[in-house]
Amino acid sequence: MAVTDAGIQSPLVVGAEPSAGGRSPDRPGWRHRVRRVLLVAAVAMLVPAGASYVQAMLGRSNASLGIRSVEWLRDHGAAGLVSQIESTYYTLTAPSKGGPGLRALPQVGFAAAPPSSPGPARHSVRRYRPPNIRPALHPAFAGEGVWHPARPGEGANAPVLLTTLRSEPDYPRLVAGVAWIDTSRSTVALQPGLSEPAVSGIPRGGAEIPVPARHDLLASFNSGFKLKDAAAGSGVVLGGHTYAPMEKGVATLLRGADGHVDVRAWSGGPMAPAGTAFARQNLPLIVSGGHRNPNLSDGPEWGFTLHNAVRVWRSGVGVDRRGNLLYAAASDQTVGSLADILIRAGAVRAMELDINSYWVSFITYAGLGGSSPRNLLSGMNRSPQRYLSPDDRDFFYVYAGAPAALRREQRRRAAAAVAGRATAPGVLAP
Repeated sequence: MAVTDAGIQSPLVVGAEPSAGGRSPDRPGWRHRVRRVLLVAAVAMLVPAGASYVQAMLGRSNASLGIRSVEWLRDHGAAGLVSQIESTYYTLTAPSKGGPGLRALPQVGFAAAPPSSPGPARHSVRRYRPPNIRPALHPAFAGEGVWHPARPGEGANAPVLLTTLRSEPDYPRLVAGVAWIDTSRSTVALQPGLSEPAVSGIPRGGAEIPVPARHDLLASFNSGFKLKDAAAGSGVVLGGHTYAPMEKGVATLLRGADGHVDVRAWSGGPMAPAGTAFARQNLPLIVSGGHRNPNLSDGPEWGFTLHNAVRVWRSGVGVDRRGNLLYAAASDQTVGSLADILIRAGAVRAMELDINSYWVSFITYAGLGGSSPRNLLSGMNRSPQRYLSPDDRDFFYVYAGAPAALRREQRRRAAAAVAGRATAPGVLAP
């Protein structure tokens, strides 16, 4: 038995005697050496990956460990595998057509406050109120598609209105939540998250709704896909600075220098005009001219996470013919069925936002200071406190009061009314 320098018997050489040819029978052969080289190479490759994974898991985030693990795999070469597993799962768990219907719809919002009587020297102004949404299923439930104020004590013409409706006759148990936002009486803002959009230099602040905006906070909702998951490319603009180049033809939610909010296909160049408050792109338009995009297809243009035919939680945002925002979300939707919900609600142009139950959120705030937050639908599994603390993804928030540029325009129109170029009291306000 051989003894090592440390005086310990080595099991690798116990009983080893030189062979007649002078070679030890236990000396590793070429196959053993190849295995050792492969093992060392594998370890060398796994160490950086393991370090990257640990760093990602220890980084600042409000997502669960499981979600962060999946996102790490997606970002490190396993996007195709993750998407295939997700697609298979959602296909196997997709709802069946028909079946027993619901007995009632979930209630959203609050009862409208009775209108107050104007004083003798005041003129009544009728704010625009969108028509109720025509139900897709008959007979309709009481209150189906009927708008309700998002906050208590507000009149029927509140700046944010909510409703629910069944979205598809073939799936009578699916319920969509829809919100309408009066952009002439509110300000919509984009807030970057802790990690998205993944661009350098963008001011992230606290990655939550800024405290000054919470005083009269109305709502908040999710943004679009991660930039790298949008096959057609995704631009991002904030505060007049372009942080990711804008892609021509891609659906864009933006607020321009004049304060107006719009959803449209981008027709400009890669750099947004100076003064653009924000612009966020995500995939092609799903609604254009009040109709479905004829190019809706189950293809890579809809992103690398899930294609359009898979039924999953989806969300979208659009504008009506007056330029007000419409947000819609529902479980077990295709891109086409999401487009149909937005069209039914009155959208003339619309785009898809994020998908999957973990990322879809629309939250309203019943009290001042961001108090009494509520999810639009109970199936939205993130906390309604989500955007009041730092969040991984970028999002939008809405607070009362028009942007300064829009207020200046409104004052000019009011001055024109005093000069006699406006209509009589009682007409529709802008």
